[in-house]
Amino acid sequence: MRLVQCLDAAGARVVAATGDDGVARLVNDAASTFALAQEAIADGIGLAAVVERHGLGDVVDLASVEAEGRLLSPIDHPDPAHLFVTGTGLTHLGSAEGRDKMHKDLADPAKQTDSMKMFRLGVEGGRPEPGVFGVQPEWFYKGDGSILTAPGAALASPSFALDGGEEPEIAGIYVIGPDGTPHRLGFALANEFSDHVTERQNYLYLAHSKLRACAVGPELLTGALPTDLRGASRVLRDGAVIWEKPFLSGESNMCHSIANLEAHHFKYPLFCRPGDVHVHCFGTATLSFSDGLRIAEGDVMEIEVADFGRPLRNPLGTADTPYRAVKPL
Repeated sequence: MRLVQCLDAAGARVVAATGDDGVARLVNDAASTFALAQEAIADGIGLAAVVERHGLGDVVDLASVEAEGRLLSPIDHPDPAHLFVTGTGLTHLGSAEGRDKMHKDLADPAKQTDSMKMFRLGVEGGRPEPGVFGVQPEWFYKGDGSILTAPGAALASPSFALDGGEEPEIAGIYVIGPDGTPHRLGFALANEFSDHVTERQNYLYLAHSKLRACAVGPELLTGALPTDLRGASRVLRDGAVIWEKPFLSGESNMCHSIANLEAHHFKYPLFCRPGDVHVHCFGTATLSFSDGLRIAEGDVMEIEVADFGRPLRNPLGTADTPYRAVKPL
């Protein structure tokens, strides 16, 4: 089952569910995905069971909803300050060609950068036995719920940025229960939009490069994540594809297990605060920036994986971010 949040023709928020038949239908009396998750946690049942209990109503034409700009992120929080957007890096093995290059680089002492050393640690210890901490991955903070950008809306690059580029990823979606237990609702496509020029200046600028907008969705896939996910990441300019590359994810294409990435995120009490929502990105190995493309304002970044239903599309935009002087009190 996949869940979508959107606005109906009258502007009211609704939730729709897509089943095996590929048809989206309204979830009756559903205010939000967050509300459905809270209900599931309170009653000790699964998210699919809650949807079944609510029942399904009218068919929703998601193509029309997207064309009319009525899609919303598949998860949000009534108070954006209680939603964390975070991620991990150096988690994916890449294509067959990339894997061959990676193994050669791992064997070359001259190429043992800090990043390559961390990647090696993941390859060697990122898949521990159940219930055991493996090697911890790279981790970063992107922002709170205010940075989530709806599918179809522009990902705004701040005026001080040196670059704005896509990062096609899978994100885990979680709600923290009353006792501090993280509950995974499912997974969604994510564009973990970043400033790659700033990051390349010095890896200590990674934190700066990640404090950007982020898009997830449009559909939230419930249940287990398929182990071998194959799709495409592309950039369109004036409707024409100017760059495209296969997008691989799932544990078959990763050096860390999902459980290990989750364990190292939720080991911190800060991230187990009851009622909070977490959107946690699992990393990528496919970037247009790596192929020398500089995305221009208005270019559309598109991430597509069939298992997740509709593609995630967002144009590049800009946001005026003035210098803010601090005023002493």
